[in-house]
Amino acid sequence: MPRVQLFPTCLVEGFFPEAAQATRAVLERAGCEVDVPPKSTCCGQPAFNTGLTDEARVLARKLVTELAGSTDPVVVPSGSCADMLTHHLPGLLADSPDLAEAAVAVAGRIRELTAFLVDDLGQVELGASFAHRVAYHPSCHGLRNLGLGPQALALLARVDGLQLVEFERAEECCGFGGLFSVELPEVSAAIMASKLDHIEHSAPEVVVGGDVACLLHLGGGLHRRGSTIQVLHISQILAGDR
Repeated sequence: MPRVQLFPTCLVEGFFPEAAQATRAVLERAGCEVDVPPKSTCCGQPAFNTGLTDEARVLARKLVTELAGSTDPVVVPSGSCADMLTHHLPGLLADSPDLAEAAVAVAGRIRELTAFLVDDLGQVELGASFAHRVAYHPSCHGLRNLGLGPQALALLARVDGLQLVEFERAEECCGFGGLFSVELPEVSAAIMASKLDHIEHSAPEVVVGGDVACLLHLGGGLHRRGSTIQVLHISQILAGDR
């Protein structure tokens, strides 16, 4: 039985805890023994994106110290956080003689959830069922920096009863863009409006993705429109929660 460490991410724990629970259930269904390091918090991405490198480095040190005692894969249910840890964690601690090597090792163990299931475990059939029309949103960090998308589509294609619906310009940004949505809210809202127009035109019942930040953003926009379309993290479908 493969052992993994689950890094839920702070956004999931704070706003979408059901996605963390579903991620654990999916990993266990895939035959993994799951350990959740109790002191892991944030990957440091918000501070890093703002240019607060010292603050991001503090979080990086904390996370590496927490994860360095294992060689197990670290599964992350978020493309943006997985990208941050894979590509920026070593650089943040490159000048730290006590943790530089450990940071490189931890970065090499990071696996986004869908990539871990499909690419590492070779699992696409998880026995899930979900009889609804579903639109998949590929988030920017995962799509462009980690090559994600095909894995999620392969997993969704094997969910019993699920009807995957396509929508125009699916690979465009949802408008969240981390702090972009805070610093340029009007532009962010305009990008989201275009995205939601295309989604609503395809008439799904559910929008699914692998990055909670995007799902929170799109879910808020749909709610303000009075839409009945739900948003779910892909783990919630794969776990057969609904």
